[in-house]
Amino acid sequence: MGKADYDLLWGEATRTGRGRPAGLSRERIVAEAVAIADAEGLQKVSMKHLAERLGSGVMSLYRHVPGKDELVVLMYDSLMAGPMPLPEAGDWREILRRWGLGVRDLFNAHPWALTVATSERPMGPGEAGWVDDVIGRLTAVGMPAELGLIAVLTVDCFALGAVRPEINSGSGETDFFQFLADPVISARYPNLARLAEPGTADADMGGYFEFGLERVLDGLERHIETHR
Repeated sequence: MGKADYDLLWGEATRTGRGRPAGLSRERIVAEAVAIADAEGLQKVSMKHLAERLGSGVMSLYRHVPGKDELVVLMYDSLMAGPMPLPEAGDWREILRRWGLGVRDLFNAHPWALTVATSERPMGPGEAGWVDDVIGRLTAVGMPAELGLIAVLTVDCFALGAVRPEINSGSGETDFFQFLADPVISARYPNLARLAEPGTADADMGGYFEFGLERVLDGLERHIETHR
């Protein structure tokens, strides 16, 4: 990741050119690659497979995209090409709550994107648009822009970590601790086993994302009150 990825995301040089097949564009290539990743996983995205899906020659793709690594960067940013589905809210807490839930929805819809999001990469125009939008909403309700950026990044970091068990297990509940179903194994982890017993209070993991998000917002609220 470096200047080449930055130029690919922000430059216009790769968007048009002579000798490119009619009907084949960078946008179409990226959209088809996203469709493959959503259905089959990121590991199934290859220039050969993509060319077959598009009915094109492999070398034709290279006229638009330098390679798979660069393609993945474009794929990720394309997920945020339009405005974030962030309904209007009257206070900063609700704005950030909906931001966190929106990030969660993005990665549940495109599980492959989580690995890309946590890798070294430049921010693209789509992602920048989402961040700019939420900061604008926060400043509109009285939060300073500097604090708004920190708050957005804080909620974002929480969401990136907290959504992982949901993606990995598919439910975020039973599958994550399925090893406890084996009595021999569960005996090695008595505290976890006790929490998994039927009827144990607060053992349900289904609402952990919302619980954690609310506690992050509690902390931000305490910070704001302390420094007011």
